[in-house]
Amino acid sequence: MSSMKFTAGAPFPSIQLPTLAGESIALGTPAQGSDWRLVIIYRGKHCPLCTRYLNEVEKFAADFLKLGIDIVAASADSLEQAQIHKSNLAVSFPIAYNLTIENMQQLGLYISHPRSEKETDHPFAEPGLFVINDKGLVQVLDISNGPFARPELAILLSGLSFIRDPENNYPIRGTYF
Repeated sequence: MSSMKFTAGAPFPSIQLPTLAGESIALGTPAQGSDWRLVIIYRGKHCPLCTRYLNEVEKFAADFLKLGIDIVAASADSLEQAQIHKSNLAVSFPIAYNLTIENMQQLGLYISHPRSEKETDHPFAEPGLFVINDKGLVQVLDISNGPFARPELAILLSGLSFIRDPENNYPIRGTYF
């Protein structure tokens, strides 16, 4: 089994997904007057750790927006699954659904099969987080193969504040080949 390793500094792939607001969204394209975007890929409604993480992200949403970074979350859930999950979320950012296996592979995500039908009825992405800069390039990324390994949001916010400060002239890291 092989999988693509997503490259820091690469253009974020063009992925269009529907949202619970009834719109189509380009995952890597900032909105709300922002010039950067935080894309969070989560496992789906079946994952209580995802629910907790997304609700935690909301606590920092205004701070990310102050830095010019808007947020979107996406999963492989169906519309019905995403609607059910939304009732457990208190978030202001868009929730996108119908992430395909091809999309997951484009992003270099780990993909899992459900353990049973009680979990879900389709393969799903393990967590991934991408920060896309104003040039459409992946500035920061974090990919996990399990729901319990995710970036601490306060540290991520602090780091992005440092990166966004023009005085620091901070490059995209991890690009040595």
